[in-house]
Amino acid sequence: MESIQHIIIDDTLRRIGDEAFASYLCHAYCSGGFCTFAYNGKTFRLQQGDCMIIPRRGDLVKDLRESDDFRVSVIYVTQEFIEVATPQSNYGMKGHLALFDNPIMRLDEAQQRQCAQNFETICRRLAAPQHHFYREVLVNAVQTMILDFFDFHAELYGFDRLSTQYHQLMSQFIELLERGDYRRNRDISYYADKLCITPKYLSEVSKKVSGLPAAYWITRYTSLDISRLLRDRRLSLTDIADRFGFSSQAHFSRYVQNNLGAKPSDLRD
Repeated sequence: MESIQHIIIDDTLRRIGDEAFASYLCHAYCSGGFCTFAYNGKTFRLQQGDCMIIPRRGDLVKDLRESDDFRVSVIYVTQEFIEVATPQSNYGMKGHLALFDNPIMRLDEAQQRQCAQNFETICRRLAAPQHHFYREVLVNAVQTMILDFFDFHAELYGFDRLSTQYHQLMSQFIELLERGDYRRNRDISYYADKLCITPKYLSEVSKKVSGLPAAYWITRYTSLDISRLLRDRRLSLTDIADRFGFSSQAHFSRYVQNNLGAKPSDLRD
């Protein structure tokens, strides 16, 4: 495994959940075999010809199982470097949210060749630090990879240009969720007030950008965090309920059962 500060090349997915990769986005291209894994509570299969993007939160990848002939190329890029390399396109927000729900894109043969070529270019550029414009050519190579990922995604799910206003509002909404506001605030009106818009308009923006209402993302972030904490045996059910501001243990249990499909105690087994 070779690395510089912002880019790491690997040939396995087994390190995706390591603490050392917490600030990196994982980009993977499968060139042989397949693997299965759980992500965000769903089961996925990455197979030959697929590419995959896991936006940070690699710790959400669980139960990784590989076929004997599984081959994968992996490029980890820090969020900081991604922000520098990402082109000025509002499409990124739509893609980011879609990948949170399904990180795998099935590619046709031409797309597979392009994806493999992009990965090879980044590896080659990374291995040539003597270039007088080393950082610039790396930024260019990563940007090309990102634009092609946008293109793959648009081909699969349809291209829809987002207004700058929609992009900014959805970005701010997700930032509130990323910082953990859902632990105490799960009412859409809280987020609408923060953004100085109505709850109805926030849900309309969310549907336009992600295809899903704002309430879905609030529940999604909450459920994933609760599921993660339930696996920590050092925390009691009361501790977890208190962290999320539930008025009673019964209220917490109903929320978990309604959104995770089981009682909190059952999810600890």
